Amino acid sequence: MLISHHPILLNSTFVPTPISEHHRQSQRSPLIRSSSPRSDMDTVVAGQSLYPLHRCKTLHLVRHAQGVHNVEGEKNFEAYKSYDLFDAHLTPLGWKQVDNLREHVNTSSLSRTIELVIVSPLLRTMQTAVGVFGGEAHTDEINVPPLMNDNVGDSDRHSISSLNAPPFIAVELCREHLGVHPCDKRRSITEYRKMFPAIDFSLIENDEDTLWEPDIREKNEEVATRGLKFLEWLWTRKENEIAVVTHSGFLYHTLSTFGNDCHPTVKSEICKHFANCELRSMVIVDRGMIGSAVSSTNYPGKIPFGLDLPSDVADEKHPANGK
Repeated sequence: MLISHHPILLNSTFVPTPISEHHRQSQRSPLIRSSSPRSDMDTVVAGQSLYPLHRCKTLHLVRHAQGVHNVEGEKNFEAYKSYDLFDAHLTPLGWKQVDNLREHVNTSSLSRTIELVIVSPLLRTMQTAVGVFGGEAHTDEINVPPLMNDNVGDSDRHSISSLNAPPFIAVELCREHLGVHPCDKRRSITEYRKMFPAIDFSLIENDEDTLWEPDIREKNEEVATRGLKFLEWLWTRKENEIAVVTHSGFLYHTLSTFGNDCHPTVKSEICKHFANCELRSMVIVDRGMIGSAVSSTNYPGKIPFGLDLPSDVADEKHPANGK
């Protein structure tokens, strides 16, 4: 039996859909392969997957809200190469999208269950992240640093408090395609710390952006590889429910590596392009013991100790008695 050591991504809203036997045979999961013949039970479970809860994490994936580069780029693709769009900020419409997603997050109770917010260190993603998952308006009476100061990125927005908000951490692995487009080039971390005092930038090694190159655009497959590395890194985190605020290209090329063993509808739910400020909830599964999670809900049983031989095991050990 061969077990893949890469994580698997599942759509948390998926309900198994009946599919044809031919489709089952052509779409069998590559996660676990066995040389033994298919049984009737294989057919029953072909559309489902079962994993221990402590080997799973719930990810709430968010593409940033509308940025000025989205507007100008749709008018003229060449605008993406303009330095006028350096580290693009959100538009007024983008902030309305943020407000609407924030309302959804609060009414759906996600705001009470998310333990960590991971954000790409670019202006538009950090504005989106703090606007959606941050606290209320910051005041001088609140003795904690704000997630965002007043009017960051010409937003005309008041500062946003970190009070009662989950921790925020900036991670370069989930940035957009690197290179060529100035909208995807970040500012110095020194500048960002002044704008977003309560975001943790400690995982970013260089103050200046050493990853972005003016003449070389990162290839799609390189983005996907970086995305898989990011997902593996998530298993170093203790949190089990995490929001990730990132970019369209990063999400599309990373998620497109998953779902090939699923029904086409489920594949589409996983990897179709994200709209601005869309949130999609997924479950990521650790099939290869990448992490070292210990269950907080499993219970060993047999306390106090007692004899507990099941009848079906007894039948296997003593088949003559089962006749």
